[in-house]
Amino acid sequence: MSDFKGFSAAGISDLATSAREAERALRARTPPSPLTYSPALSQLYGCDVLLKCEHLLPTGSFKFRGGYTKLTRLSEDDRRRGVVAASTGNHGQALALAGRELGIAVTVHAPVGASPAKLDAMRAYGATLVLHEGDPLASELAARAASERDGLTYVSPYNDPDVIAGQGSLAVELLGQAERLDAVVLSVGGGGLLCGVGAVLADQRPTTELIAAWPANAVSLLRSMRAGHAVEVDERPTISDATAGGVEPGAITIGLAAALAPTCVEVSEDRIVEGMRRLAEHEHWMVEGAAGLALAGVEACGPRLAGRTVAVVVCGRNIQFQRFLDAVAPR
Repeated sequence: MSDFKGFSAAGISDLATSAREAERALRARTPPSPLTYSPALSQLYGCDVLLKCEHLLPTGSFKFRGGYTKLTRLSEDDRRRGVVAASTGNHGQALALAGRELGIAVTVHAPVGASPAKLDAMRAYGATLVLHEGDPLASELAARAASERDGLTYVSPYNDPDVIAGQGSLAVELLGQAERLDAVVLSVGGGGLLCGVGAVLADQRPTTELIAAWPANAVSLLRSMRAGHAVEVDERPTISDATAGGVEPGAITIGLAAALAPTCVEVSEDRIVEGMRRLAEHEHWMVEGAAGLALAGVEACGPRLAGRTVAVVVCGRNIQFQRFLDAVAPR
């Protein structure tokens, strides 16, 4: 498929086609994630809120889409050699489970400060872990180096057309589930989900607004989109740890995300936590910070979403119980 250099309409259409192929392949493994209407959140925000329940997918995250898609598209030689990746948790878990099912060895490079629950889950699914000091970008660069040294396929959590297409399968499902869809709100880290979903919407439903939410503490891709190349950002800790970390130099998501031109919002830590709390209070779901971030993106858009039908991507549930309680406890 195209590498989307220049990010023309044809290149975006190619990506949307690849996402539709990924969605068909995923149906052999798992049913679509549910799309549910939330009366309570709809009343709270003044718009019809639909929740895309990615936290109910295998490994508890949308990342299973991209990981499974990438591994099923490998050649037999690449499967035999195995793959290497970098992850703070969800991407690594997805690859580990898909690799176990497909008989592909998976090695994951991760920051020592990643969620212990996510690290334990990667090990439980069968991945070999290599831990690094520093931020997630340091782990990405180390994984790239190991890939070149050992002759293994490197699977980026976002800088890979097949992974992006797998994440785009979410939008293919969504368009088949929602009779009306005025906007889609999602959280952003490296941009794989943003680009996959955005490409499908641009190709099939260009009137649907794509709203991208970043933690105010971790905006590397947003700043890189505006600069036109990867830039270093002094990020601060965020409860949305799945969306933290720098962007790999040369990442295709930088130009592609800019070409898709989403509505971009930055969200404070308090608002992210409030999103987590509201999903727990009204839907009885314990979700991770990145999912709370997506819901907070609705609030960040203010009253201009009033009366519209808005899908919120509840992207994952992988958070330690005590960390969740500590985050949402009243202060």
